[in-house]
Amino acid sequence: MTPEDPSWRKPVGALAILALIALWVVAVTSLSGLVGSWHWALQLAFYVVTGIVWITPTRPLLQWMETGRWRP
Repeated sequence: MTPEDPSWRKPVGALAILALIALWVVAVTSLSGLVGSWHWALQLAFYVVTGIVWITPTRPLLQWMETGRWRP
């Protein structure tokens, strides 16, 4: 494959990221009944943390999309 050829990893990785986000949204929203009964400050902390944590598993996926390797 030459550098000009498009890589199949990018569309597959993009679909994997979308699937990851969809699964994360379902998981977090399934807890909304429980979280809704918490104090507003705890709810805020929960949603801020869960809104950031999903990025962690995407880093290796993004690296794989660019390089074809999972680790540096």
